[in-house]
Amino acid sequence: MKLSLDWLSDFVQLSCSPKEYADAMTLSGSKADGFEDLGAEIQNVVVGKVLFTEPHPNADRLTICKIDVGGRELTIVTGASNVTPGCTVPAALDGAKLPGGKEIFTGALRGVTSEGMLCSLKELDLTTHDFPEAAENGIFLLPDCLAPGQDIRDALKLRDVSVDFEITNNRPDCLSVIGLARESAATFDKPLSLHTPTVKGGGGAHGLRVEIRDADLCPRYAARVVRDVKIAPSPLWMRARLRTCGVRPINNIVDITNYVMLEYGQPMHAFDYACLQGEKIVVRRAASGESLETLDGQGRALSPDMLVIADESRPVGVAGVMGGANSEITEKTREIVLESATFNGPSVRRTALALGLRTDASSRFEKGLDRENVLPALERACELIEQLGAGVVCDGVEDVHGALPPVRTLPLEASKINALLGTEIPEADMKACLARLGFVVEGEAVAVPSWRADIEGMADLAEEVARLYGYNRIPSSLSAGETVPGALTASQRAVRVLGELCRAMGYNEIMTYSFISPSDYEKLGLPGGSVVIENPLGEDRSVMRTTALPSMLEALARNESVRNKKARLWELCMTYRPQENETLPDERPQIALGGYGELDFFALKGAVETILTGFRVENVTYNAKKDHPAFHPGRCAEVFADGVFLGVLGQLHPLAAARFELSQEVFCGELDFRTMLEVAAPERVYVPLPKFPAMSRDLAVVCADDVPAAQLEEIIRQNAGELLADCALFDVYTGSQIAAGRKSVAFSLSLRAPDRTLTDAEADAAVQSALTALEREAGATLR
Repeated sequence: MKLSLDWLSDFVQLSCSPKEYADAMTLSGSKADGFEDLGAEIQNVVVGKVLFTEPHPNADRLTICKIDVGGRELTIVTGASNVTPGCTVPAALDGAKLPGGKEIFTGALRGVTSEGMLCSLKELDLTTHDFPEAAENGIFLLPDCLAPGQDIRDALKLRDVSVDFEITNNRPDCLSVIGLARESAATFDKPLSLHTPTVKGGGGAHGLRVEIRDADLCPRYAARVVRDVKIAPSPLWMRARLRTCGVRPINNIVDITNYVMLEYGQPMHAFDYACLQGEKIVVRRAASGESLETLDGQGRALSPDMLVIADESRPVGVAGVMGGANSEITEKTREIVLESATFNGPSVRRTALALGLRTDASSRFEKGLDRENVLPALERACELIEQLGAGVVCDGVEDVHGALPPVRTLPLEASKINALLGTEIPEADMKACLARLGFVVEGEAVAVPSWRADIEGMADLAEEVARLYGYNRIPSSLSAGETVPGALTASQRAVRVLGELCRAMGYNEIMTYSFISPSDYEKLGLPGGSVVIENPLGEDRSVMRTTALPSMLEALARNESVRNKKARLWELCMTYRPQENETLPDERPQIALGGYGELDFFALKGAVETILTGFRVENVTYNAKKDHPAFHPGRCAEVFADGVFLGVLGQLHPLAAARFELSQEVFCGELDFRTMLEVAAPERVYVPLPKFPAMSRDLAVVCADDVPAAQLEEIIRQNAGELLADCALFDVYTGSQIAAGRKSVAFSLSLRAPDRTLTDAEADAAVQSALTALEREAGATLR
């Protein structure tokens, strides 16, 4: 809603700058998005009187004009052909500024000094809609009554400020100048001066009849007839106010209906009375198969759930949306019917959406309007018609309505309001705030004004009190009761730790959909059995994923398709596994890792180990998995912790990679995040630094090449005794010096006693014990 501050001054007198006004209104609940000084770009432009003209001696198309600009005469050269002696024109003086940043200075034109410039409509950022009497091309010729030297902004009523308000849907009353005037008067605690329209009438009786057949969609409909209508441009003051509020002037009748809509917030419409068959208006639902050409020239197919304004035989308008072309006001119109009504808001909204036709009127009606505003708005329109000499208003008003809703009354519960707001506002101050907003307070009862349909209970009254009392005056305080300092939950901390670990390893986080295509399981060779979505977005998003791999591979394929040479991605995502005899699936969070380019199996395994170590998961083992359909049979491992399955990692099977359009070797894996947290050590245990040195021994054994190194390491750890501090694999060798089908595996052993320095004999005994167990359990012999 754009508000003209000049228009606002008709109702409330304020003495503040536009910025102060916008800030104060925002603090009181009417959000002002900004304001615009409409005449600010025009400076040093005045009204000028052409004294005489003469041809330019050096240019056939230029004219030299002597201009009276109020107490002095200037010579201005122009190329316009419509400037004649005696006419009044806008003259931009030396140093003048025009819209668009254009500046005017004294200069020579073909040898003659020009001390300014005569302006056209376009150069003042105006159009023929703003000034219908002006020529679209050539110099803008002003009314002769204007005095030379007058500032053009005052002469043309361009000196106004437009404030742009963001009005919420529950406050349709503020989609009007009067509504914002009420808020302004309350905000600044100034008196509000409202005008009561007065209509002289005198046009005699009329034969118009109004019938409402569907009162559920039209609670009230009022109409008046105007005769001897004279279609003409509106006066300058009305066009200026409409322009400030963002409405284009058309003619006096249309402008009056728009003016009243802006002033009262009540949309209006005017019909050509001669076009109404049977001198009757019928408010009804459209009949099946009916259609109407609206004022925008488009044919509209109507349905029985749409409300229409009709005459005796056909629709002449879509109620609350737009009038019909068959009753349009034209220059030949001599008798009109003015309509002012209220319609069911949801019905208007559904109709506007169905027709693809949203108007200023429909945007107001759909929010619900005040029935009490119908008649004053109609009277105001008739009053303006009489003031502008646009017609003669007939006697009598057709005002059809059912029982008007009673005045809503709410109790003023001051103690509850203070408890809700956390304040100690005196009850007298509450009453004063409500009275400023138009509420009638008698004792402990508050009568809600008809235009405030949003007020339903104590909480609404509390909001009205708070915003008028001043939010900035309400002290900040903690909620009553025990105050618990804010902190992250254990699961939130775990998610943050996971993110820090993955980012530190160079993995980038992704976020993918939880639903995938059933064909993704076929690409990976995995069984289906997913939860099927009843209303999917499409076949490619029709099931909930049971594994995070398809989503990860889609992201990797997308990166490779845009020529990213390498990628390392991670995601903490949700998977959904069907449960027997259960309606809802088991939702389990999974850690997904994936990448290609400068990545191999052991690098991915190292990333998994870093994550598990970061979460204090101990006794981790990796078992080779040769029959997983999604992974390379020789480069896949399952991850366990104390025998509990955590997940799987490895190189994606080449066939699966090809199905996902991945041309490189891809390594990926997934871990069950919930299970990992369950097996993690509850807290970190610190031990003192060792006091005695460690002894190192290298142990190289030869075994069958199908014996996993992890198995050999586990045998060493279980049999080397308490002196073993650490065991690390450092070499695996196969070649000419080792028999076929055999391999050499070398470990570095670190041995230490907590209370003494070890002897060589003690260290050798521990190594021998491990070696004996290796030979017994894995057939491994010392190399």
